[in-house]
Parts: sequence; structure tokens; C-alpha cells
Amino acid sequence: MEKLKKIIEQYGQWSELTIYTERIETHIHADFSQALENAKALLESISKEICTLKGVEIAPNSNINNVLKKGFIAIGYKSSSLVTQISSALATIGQQMGELRNEIGATSHGKFLEELKERNNKVDELTKAFLIDTTEIVACFLIRTFENENPRLKSETVESKLMYSENEDFNEFLDYAYGEFIMGDYSYTASEILYHVDYPAYLTEHKAFIEDEEGEEGEK
Repeated sequence: MEKLKKIIEQYGQWSELTIYTERIETHIHADFSQALENAKALLESISKEICTLKGVEIAPNSNINNVLKKGFIAIGYKSSSLVTQISSALATIGQQMGELRNEIGATSHGKFLEELKERNNKVDELTKAFLIDTTEIVACFLIRTFENENPRLKSETVESKLMYSENEDFNEFLDYAYGEFIMGDYSYTASEILYHVDYPAYLTEHKAFIEDEEGEEGEK
């Protein structure tokens, strides 16, 4: 789940979700029922958090289908939009994930030893990959769309934003590595483009640069 982990790293307020990504990756082959359980919980947690931040109520005991729909609506998609129609279809997959988890789970009503041994064979590798990849895509879409539409709900304040002109060493590092980009009569450095087009990515790379610098100084 590398794409999702990078987004979680980029938007630190979602860091608690790593408990789900780690469990999914740990159990995907050895005990797929546990991977499914955590995939389902991952989507529910993201949707519930978005709804909480946007003031959208979720009825108690709502199934994953309804929770996901509420999440998309909270972001701002109308129920008639193509995205919400797609989300409903994906939510139905989520519902089926829960039912499949109950079918192959190791603790569901107890199982014979042979059943425990063979339970993971009920789901072929292609289906496993499809379910987990679908979960990752929806999770990435929800988080990134929410963050793009609501940059001030949990992001840094204007006062704490890094100033481009105050990070000459890092800017020169990027410019040396990637050079300038020319468009007709205009040219822009790599650092300028990253700062103004994708500031969160600029922050991530800046943090890594500072950590590398500090690590090198510590070794001296």
C-alpha cells in the first residue's frame, strides 16, 4: 500500500491510519480475513473522520455502504454525481468484503482444523489483489480530495508556512538536481515549480533534506 502510505506521510493528521496499513500488509497472505477486516475498518475510519470534520452526521450502526456514501457527500459530491454513483458501487464491494471476511475468518463460529488450513484458499490471489487495491484507491481518493478541498481544516497556518526565499540551500539542491524548465520565453527552476504547484510535496522533500543534513553533521 505504498501510494496510501505516502499520502498518509504527506498529510500527517492521518498518521493513525498506519495501524490499518501495517495490519493489511502483515496478514494479506497468512490470514486474508484479517486483511479484509482492516481494509474495511480503514475506509470506515477515513469516512467517519471526514464526516466529523465537515459536521455530517452518520446514523448509529451504519454499514460500510452508508458510511462511505456519507464520506463522499461530506466532501461535497452530490448524490446524483458520477463520482457518488461510483462510490456506491465501491461501497457495495466494501459490504461484500465484510461478508467474505465472515466466511473465511478464523474465529467465526469456530472451524474444523482442515477448514482453518484451507480458508485462505477460498480467495484466489487475483481477487485478493483486486480487493486490497480497490481499498487503497478509494482511501487515497478520499484523503487527497478532502485535503485539496479543505486545506485549512487541519493544515498549517499561513504564519507557519515555509518561506521560499529563506531556504536557499534546499532550493539550490533541487535546482542542481533537476535544473530549469523552459516554456517558450519563460523558464522556471525546479524549486519554484515544486513550491508553488505542490507545496505539501515541497515540505516533504524539505524535511528529508534537513534530516539528511543533520545526519551528515552528526557523523562528523
